[in-house]
Amino acid sequence: MARVSWIRGLALLLFVGTCVTGRAEEYDVLIRKGRVLDGTGVEAKQQDVAIKGDRIAAIGDLSGDTAGKVIDASGLTVTPGFIDVHSHAAPGLKKKSLSAAHSILANGVTTVMISPDGQGPLDLKEERAELEAVGVGVNVAQLIGHGSIRKKFFGTKNIQPTARQLEEMKAYVQQAMEDGAYGMSSGPFYAAGFYSTTEELIELSKVAAAYGGLYTSHIRDESSYTIGVEKAVEEVITISREAGITGIITHIKCLGPEVWDKAPSIVEKINQARAEGLEVYADQYPYEASSTGFNAALFPRDPLEGEALREAVRRNLQRRGGPQKIGMNKFAGRRLSEVIKEMGKDPITAIIEINKKGGGSIVSYNMSPENKSLFMKQPWTMTCSDGGLHSLVGDDPVHPRNFGAFARKIRKYVVEDKIIDLPTAIRSMTGLAAEVCHIEDRGFIRPGAYADLLVFDPLKVKDKATFD
Repeated sequence: MARVSWIRGLALLLFVGTCVTGRAEEYDVLIRKGRVLDGTGVEAKQQDVAIKGDRIAAIGDLSGDTAGKVIDASGLTVTPGFIDVHSHAAPGLKKKSLSAAHSILANGVTTVMISPDGQGPLDLKEERAELEAVGVGVNVAQLIGHGSIRKKFFGTKNIQPTARQLEEMKAYVQQAMEDGAYGMSSGPFYAAGFYSTTEELIELSKVAAAYGGLYTSHIRDESSYTIGVEKAVEEVITISREAGITGIITHIKCLGPEVWDKAPSIVEKINQARAEGLEVYADQYPYEASSTGFNAALFPRDPLEGEALREAVRRNLQRRGGPQKIGMNKFAGRRLSEVIKEMGKDPITAIIEINKKGGGSIVSYNMSPENKSLFMKQPWTMTCSDGGLHSLVGDDPVHPRNFGAFARKIRKYVVEDKIIDLPTAIRSMTGLAAEVCHIEDRGFIRPGAYADLLVFDPLKVKDKATFD
């Protein structure tokens, strides 16, 4: 099995703390008397943490030791840096103005996994060189996108690969794994991957599995568009079983009131798969609104015209909860219902006209709070942002998850609503993600691990980003 490589960096984030200069002796940095949550999910212990170079050198009572920099963490919490397993940060990281990743670091995230949903470039070596040329402020783990491979061969057409073409597609996965990919992402909900079969996904996943890689998927249907959310979850389970690969249902949800009642069944299906011995997990962002493209949300993948098109749009709008549940980023976040009213046309005609003019991205208020909490409580659920990296100058932020996902989980679901406790939340953001994604020496506070560390007061953490 080839050893995967990646872009490494050191990030020590001090949200609250006092630094004093001392005489350098054994350690470079010594964090004293913090409440250490080590990423395993166990309760916090008051310990000292010593750093030498870019690694954690020692943990425990280090009162007799000194360091070049001493941080008094009394009353504060010390955790591993957070790992965002579903990040759209890559385009921003490639911009010199954003490559320091300030908004990501301010969210506590020190590692991002890029190119989710089957997207991203095919040449990972070239992408890595591009990222390293500008210098990135976070650790970066790359994925190879199934949709990008399929688009290379077939565009967005309903074409199935020949045996030879399938072998050529598998060669792209193999090359990506050789170049450092952590696995393959897919998005069969979207146009490029929509026409792929489960068998195709299994065959390509087998290649990633041979390198210890994972399979993470924006599943084929999060609602009732095609096969239904339950069958779409079952597809990931089947791929995990047949390919012998870790499977991740990414940004898990039941999208729209029509399928809110499916959440308990989905939890049961995943638990049954795990009881079978399969490595099946999920990740989740802590918001009840999703974000995607106007076209992807409301228009069919197959080309339709006339009444057939209008009926398809009507049903998709119904699945999303109606025009009042859709925020239009192209129209300053105003609801689609308001835009339609101003246009003075019937809803379907207005939607078709908006789509012809570019549509843009939307925020879709379509998730159940009860489902959000149910999925979050599961021991197999990691945390993600599904967010990007924006300058707020000429960029469309789209969704507050770009800036506040991890902070929101601590503020709303731990401190305010008490849905989960802090050790569980931190585990979902750190150790669990590192184990699932096979990220070596990160996600835990232990001797020898990289010193990606946060020091903060959980009661003062708050997400300030809003949908407005």
